[in-house]
Amino acid sequence: MATSDEVARLAGVSRATVSRTLSGNAKVKDETRRRVEAAAAVLGYVPDVAAQSLSGGPSRTIAISFFADDMWALSQLTKPKHYFYLNVLRSIEAGAAAAGYDLLLPTRPHEAETGSQDYVRRLRARRVAGTIMVACPPDDVRILALLEARLPTVFIDAVAAGPCATWVTSENHEGAQAVTRHLIELGHRRIARITGTETDPSGGERLRGIRAALAAAEISEDPGLHRRSDWSTEGAYQAANDLLDARPDLTAVVAESDMMAIGVLRALHEHGLRVPQDVSVTGFDDIDLAAYALPSLTTVRQDTDAMGGGAVKALLEFVGGGPGKTGRAPEPLRLPTELVVRNSTAPPRATAL
Repeated sequence: MATSDEVARLAGVSRATVSRTLSGNAKVKDETRRRVEAAAAVLGYVPDVAAQSLSGGPSRTIAISFFADDMWALSQLTKPKHYFYLNVLRSIEAGAAAAGYDLLLPTRPHEAETGSQDYVRRLRARRVAGTIMVACPPDDVRILALLEARLPTVFIDAVAAGPCATWVTSENHEGAQAVTRHLIELGHRRIARITGTETDPSGGERLRGIRAALAAAEISEDPGLHRRSDWSTEGAYQAANDLLDARPDLTAVVAESDMMAIGVLRALHEHGLRVPQDVSVTGFDDIDLAAYALPSLTTVRQDTDAMGGGAVKALLEFVGGGPGKTGRAPEPLRLPTELVVRNSTAPPRATAL
């Protein structure tokens, strides 16, 4: 196993500089940091976190990562398709602060294979207690690296588990089933679906929930009433325009997120259709904008406080010795959803029956 002395020799610096660099000291020059980190990567050196904890006390830092690219994590949060996670982040921040922990946001890009290992090494170098991964795609190379490293990790809206990993998500299937059933009970039969990416666990579950509601009501699934989007408002707007041009007989649209539903509302308005008199629209998430849309949006509420707070609580179970003492990770947390009926849904117009 490589030592800090070997890293120092290869990088041409002192052992103290290696220690300062790999502990995240901001005063280290960029050129020096690059040399030290490159040397550590070549030698496969990982700081002795246990020894650092003995000398500096237990870590009070939680790393948090978003989506697929750490480098642009904060700017990604400003995109409409990620708007929902702002409240999740807010609850993570509150939960961490209440427990006396700080949040660390890694800001360097990662690459496949070697980049994923470097990501874990950098987290360890900064002595994080653990990490919370928010909505990372199932093919994210960091998932396997974190599981193999047994770094305490909680995944939000991604299903991955191991001796030191667990996950938190909402009952997406049940929520989508409930909102579709609501439309069916109003009398709708030609229900269009605008869905997000099915490789995303939430998107796949929501689509299955929609299909389950249709099947339970013995409504044949019409492929012509289904369009896929990318979770964005613009993407849903384009999908809705395509649907309305191809299938003007539709009476309702189920969008898999509120921000997508807002794009649908715009498309319907531009086609001269009224909501809900001509077409009913539903969303998912119950972001704050849903209540202020015109008309206010019928949707499915996710409990962002329970989601973010639950992730922090689960991670602190790890930090408090959970897997080290019991040999088990905390059980995955599936949070209930709630149907919120507002003004964007109504029985179909008589001429469409």
